[in-house]
Amino acid sequence: MSTRNQRYYDGFMLILGVFVGVLAGIVFMKAFSAGTGAERFDDPDFIGATDERIRPIGRVALIGDPDVGVRPVVHTVADSVSAPMSGPQVYNENCYLCHAAPGVGGAPVFGDAQAWAPRIAQGQEILGERVINGYQGELGVMPPKGGRTDLSDEEILEALAFMLDEVQP
Repeated sequence: MSTRNQRYYDGFMLILGVFVGVLAGIVFMKAFSAGTGAERFDDPDFIGATDERIRPIGRVALIGDPDVGVRPVVHTVADSVSAPMSGPQVYNENCYLCHAAPGVGGAPVFGDAQAWAPRIAQGQEILGERVINGYQGELGVMPPKGGRTDLSDEEILEALAFMLDEVQP
């Protein structure tokens, strides 16, 4: 056999040997693992736990169907109404994100009288309107209610008053 043919034959036998070895390993592992997990799928406790875990949250109930265990949700007044937040609370939960140094989007920094002066000069009513409805202009950008549209106008105005108290004499 020529050298070229011998190299081809040796390479082929090497690949064939690796393939047979991997195949033998798979067969060997399968023989020792046969039946070591299948019983679990027949276990009633396992099936019950799986059914409970993947059960849909809701059920469809048509008129005339027997009761499917649906209970009405009862809301209390305490669940839906919370006490209004004070000016400092609103500032600390929302306003400080933009009004803390260095001031985001042209927002005047809390306590910086020089930055607040042009806004205060426009008047309290205009400031209140811009805080509630939003503003975009030369002095910067203010989203409506600072992005917290769930807050009442009174809570927003309390936060404005809190910030203005820090810069007005």
